Amino acid sequence: MGLLSDPYRRRALSRLLLRLNAPLCILSFLAGLGWFLGLAFPPFTLRIYMSENAMGSTMVEEYFAYGERALSYAREFAGHKKKAGGMPVAWLEKTMWNLGLEVYKQPFSRTLPFPDEMRERYMVKGTNVYGILRAPRAASTESLVLSVPCSEGQQNNQAVGLMLALASYFRGQIYWAKDIIFLVNEHDLVGMEAWLEAYHDVNVTEMHSSGMLGRAGAIQAAIALELSSDVITSFDVAVEGLNGQLPNLDLVNLFYSFCQKNSLLCTIQGKLQRSDWDSLPAYAHSLQTLLLMVLKQASGRPQGDHGLFLRYHIEAITLRGINSFRQYKFDMSTIGATLEGMFRKLNNLLERLHQSFFFYLLPSLSRFVSIGVYMPALGFLILILVLKALELWMKLSRYDLDPDDRLCDGDQGPPPVAVEEPKPGLLMLVPPLLICHVTGLALYFVPILGQQVATQHFPVSESEAVVLTVIAIYVAGLALPHNTHRVLTGSGSDRGWMMLKLVSLLYLAVQLSCISLINFSLGFLLAVTMVPVAAVVQPTGPKYLYAVLLVLVTPAATLLSCIFLYQELIEYPISVLEGWQHFLQAIAEGLLDHHLYGSILFPFIAVFVYPCWLLLWNVLFWK
Repeated sequence: MGLLSDPYRRRALSRLLLRLNAPLCILSFLAGLGWFLGLAFPPFTLRIYMSENAMGSTMVEEYFAYGERALSYAREFAGHKKKAGGMPVAWLEKTMWNLGLEVYKQPFSRTLPFPDEMRERYMVKGTNVYGILRAPRAASTESLVLSVPCSEGQQNNQAVGLMLALASYFRGQIYWAKDIIFLVNEHDLVGMEAWLEAYHDVNVTEMHSSGMLGRAGAIQAAIALELSSDVITSFDVAVEGLNGQLPNLDLVNLFYSFCQKNSLLCTIQGKLQRSDWDSLPAYAHSLQTLLLMVLKQASGRPQGDHGLFLRYHIEAITLRGINSFRQYKFDMSTIGATLEGMFRKLNNLLERLHQSFFFYLLPSLSRFVSIGVYMPALGFLILILVLKALELWMKLSRYDLDPDDRLCDGDQGPPPVAVEEPKPGLLMLVPPLLICHVTGLALYFVPILGQQVATQHFPVSESEAVVLTVIAIYVAGLALPHNTHRVLTGSGSDRGWMMLKLVSLLYLAVQLSCISLINFSLGFLLAVTMVPVAAVVQPTGPKYLYAVLLVLVTPAATLLSCIFLYQELIEYPISVLEGWQHFLQAIAEGLLDHHLYGSILFPFIAVFVYPCWLLLWNVLFWK
C-alpha cells in the first residue's frame, strides 16, 4: 500500500511499466500461443476417468443377437421410404406398435427467414415419429432417448433398422428403471428442434407443431445414431453442440470404455489416437485433432442432433458409423451390444450427470484438457489488452502531462501532450461509439428485413440478397472514420484517440472474457488474431501497414482463414474460388442457425465484435 500511496514511488512504478510494456506484451503473446500449442502434448493433459459411480464397471456382459433383424428392418424401411418419397410415417407407426411401444407422431412446419439454397427448402414440413418403452420397474419420472434422423436418399436407413431392433430387444428385458424414447426425426435439426420444443412445452424459434400427445419422464441423457452401412470399421463421436456447449465428459468416457471393451475402433474428429505419444508425429496428430475441435466449437453450430439437447440441460452425443477401407469390420450385433451396454449404464443413474467436466478440450478420446488448464492461454492474450490500456491510462494521467517528466533517465519517449490543449471529455466518445454500434445493429437487422427490397431492384435470389447485404454493410464500415470525425469535437488532440483506444481495448477485453466462459474456442480464435493488432494500432507510424493488418484480422477475414485451415486439417484442400463459396455459405448458415436454433455467433459478431473493430479503425484514421 505504501508503494501506491507514495507519489514518488508510484511515479517510478509508472515509468517502469511504460518502459517494459512492449516486452511484456510480446512475452504475454508468446506465452499464450505456446500454452495453447502445449495443450496437445500428452504429458500436459489428463487421462480420462469415470466420475459417476453409478456408471462404474460391473460384471454384466452385453448381449444383442438381433443383428440380422436390424438389417431386415433397414431394408423394409428403405423400401417404404422410397415408395412414400419421404419418411414412411404409417409404416413406422405400425412397426413400433407391433413392438409393444406407445407410438405417437408430431407434425411440424417452419418457414425459414430466407430460402436455404444448399438444401433447397424454404417452407419445411415434416413429421416426427416416436415410441415410448415404459419402465417396468419404476414410475415414468425419468427417461432416455435414442434418436435417429431420417435422411434423404439411402443414408441412415441402417440406423433406423438398428433402432427398431434395439427396441425389440429392450422390450423383452425387465431391468429398465427409466422410460426409453425411440425417436425418428425428419428434416435433421429442424425436426429435432420441433420435437424438443414440443416435449418441453416451449416455443423459442417460432416453430409450428401439434401438441405433444405422449410424454415420458424428464430426459436424463440422449444418444443420436447415424449409420449408413451394414458394417462399420469405426465409430466417430461428435460432442460439439449449439453455441459451443459440450456434454458431460462422463458420457464421452462411457462411449470410449465400451468401445475399448468390445474392441471397437473409436475416433474423434475422424482421427484415431496414436500410441507413440512421445514422438513428433503423434504430437502433430493430437494438435490436428485439437484444432479441429476448436474450429467446430467456435462455429457454434451443432455437429449432430445431440447439439440441440444440450440447451435443455440434457447430456447427449452423436455416434456415427464409419465404413472405410480398414481390414477389420464390425457387424450390427457388435454395434447393438455397444449401444445396449451404454443404455444399461445410463439406466443405473440415480441423478443427472454432473460430477465430471462440462468445459474441456479433447486432443484424443483417452486424454482431455480441463478448463483450468486451457484458460491461461486466453488469459495471457487478454493480459496484452490490459497492459496496453494501463499504458494509455498512464499517458493520460496528470503525471505524464508534465513536460519535464521523462520515462526514465536519458529516455525521451513520446512527446508529452501540451498542457494548453483542450481536454476532451468522455462526451466526445459518444459519437464514435454510437455510430459503430448503429452500424452493427444495421448489420444484424437489415439483411433479413431488406431482402424483399433487394430482390425487387437487383437480379438476385433472397438468399443471395441476404448474404450480399451482409457483405455490403460490413465493407461500408470502412468509411466510418470520415463520417465520425464530422461530429467530433477536439479531434485534433492526441488525448482523443488515446481515450478512444483505451475504451476499445477494455471493451474488447470484456467481450473476449465473457464469450470465453461460454465458448472458449471462439474467444481464443478472436483473441489470437485481433489482440496483437489492436495493441499496436495508432494514428501515427506506418498507417497503411496498420490498415492492412486491421483488415486481415477483421472477423470476416478470420472466418475465411478458418475455412482454409479446416480444409487443410481434414486433408481436403480447396482452391481460392471454392473457399470463397464456402465463405458465402458459412454466412448464410450462420444467419439460419441464429433464426432457427438460437445460435449466438452471428449476433455476437455483428453487435459486439464488429463495432469494436470499427472503433479501432476509427483510432487508426484519427485526424
